[in-house]
Amino acid sequence: MTLEQQITDKLRQHFQPEYLELLNESHMHAGPATDSHFNLILVSDSFSGLSRVKRHQAIYRVLADEMAGPIHALALHLHSPQEWQKQSGNIPASPECSNK
Repeated sequence: MTLEQQITDKLRQHFQPEYLELLNESHMHAGPATDSHFNLILVSDSFSGLSRVKRHQAIYRVLADEMAGPIHALALHLHSPQEWQKQSGNIPASPECSNK
């Protein structure tokens, strides 16, 4: 199982998302790691009423092993279904690595 699939499976199991997209952006960054930089878009009722900090903490708890090891960077775009609908599914683009 790839790291991407492992992350996706854990998130689906824990958050039952309406929408989940995990982008491997490792190619945009310097260095040899191929599975180190990710961009996560996750829409779940689990985030309704939670602050941004609480949402991030929930993700970090679920992905504790991956965050301690292979993941170097994880951009988080976490929304309730109502928030996602309001912003029409738009997320900011990730920046290129300055050392690439």
